[in-house]
Amino acid sequence: MQTLQAVITGAMQGLSEFLPISSSAHIVFSNELYELITKTAFITSKEEEIFFDIMVHLATLFAVLIYFFNDLKAILKDFFVSIKEKDYKNKNFLLTNYILLSTVITGIIGLIFKEKVEYFIQNPKYICFFLFITGLILLFSEKMYKGNKEINLKSSILIAIAQGLAIFPGFSRSGLTISTGLFLGLNRVEAARFSFLMSIPVILLASMIYPLMSLDFNLITTFNLKAIAIGFLVSFVVGYLCIKYFMKLLGKLTLKSFAYYCLVISPLMFFVFEAFYRQ
Repeated sequence: MQTLQAVITGAMQGLSEFLPISSSAHIVFSNELYELITKTAFITSKEEEIFFDIMVHLATLFAVLIYFFNDLKAILKDFFVSIKEKDYKNKNFLLTNYILLSTVITGIIGLIFKEKVEYFIQNPKYICFFLFITGLILLFSEKMYKGNKEINLKSSILIAIAQGLAIFPGFSRSGLTISTGLFLGLNRVEAARFSFLMSIPVILLASMIYPLMSLDFNLITTFNLKAIAIGFLVSFVVGYLCIKYFMKLLGKLTLKSFAYYCLVISPLMFFVFEAFYRQ
């Protein structure tokens, strides 16, 4: 792995993990374009690819943990106080349970469709199709937007299902979860906040712990650790800034600009793959 490769992937991960434009799609796009332009493999070692993927996801996990640190501290405090005082109607107690429930639902969906996902990740044309669908969902969610309800058990289950379906590359996790929240009547900021909070255990389990099980640690010394460290830093900084400014923008803007972006970039990348080397 070269430093330029690490910077590109780190930036793509940090930028697209939290914006509703699909991190999996943009990482595949950047990797494929890099190989197309340079005529060299983006990452030659499968083990190094797994390790680097873990590190950039760890970086975005740190970003969301730091940004929502005060929220998480208050949520966890209220959760344990509620258990002690048997106050099971506390808002943060319910929120914690909704997040845990969403993790279980996402995990079940992930296990069911695991083989299908592995097939689609190798076929960028399908990823373009799923990204196009993401754009349509974002667009229609804005047309249905009311923003006058709070998160409850029903909405948390439906948002969790949306998060589970986002394991398909090209479906944006944040895009599907936020849009589902909008369809269900949540306001944009609350939908995004719940989306980011529920991403914490998912990133931890699906993108880090599971890949670690298939990693040969004896090979780590053969990796370009300097490039990986740079990629980690880039992913963290870009991810944190994306959360910070995206949350601010959601109070003023809509998701339409992200919808139009997905609707334009997906057919564009499809024709690139079709024309050059994915025939």
